[in-house]
Amino acid sequence: QVQLVESGGGLVKAGGSLRLSCAASGLTFRSYAMSWFRQAPGKGREFVAAITLSGSTTYYADSVKGRFTISRDNAKNTVYLGMNSLKPEDTAIYFCAARNRVIDLTNPGKYDYWGQGTQVTVSS
Repeated sequence: QVQLVESGGGLVKAGGSLRLSCAASGLTFRSYAMSWFRQAPGKGREFVAAITLSGSTTYYADSVKGRFTISRDNAKNTVYLGMNSLKPEDTAIYFCAARNRVIDLTNPGKYDYWGQGTQVTVSS
């Protein structure tokens, strides 16, 4: 079965950095667009970043543009999210997701598979 397993979350001070990883199995990874979403307590799931099949194109939410970087390694079936200059408002559970079409990438309802999430907490 398909599994997406996130790792790399933790507690960091404001201004710090983290790198999240999402290891995929059970699917043809290179055939899926990959994205990161986040969900803060009491809020809906929010789009963070997406990357197309080959990694040639990336998309970011305005709130993270210039601070976060999404990348993928198709040989390792892994997608990454580098996060710099972290702010307390970045605190959330971060999820990776896979979609087999490269459209509507900001819509969480369109995704085929989801990971269980990893907690990121940024202290002030």
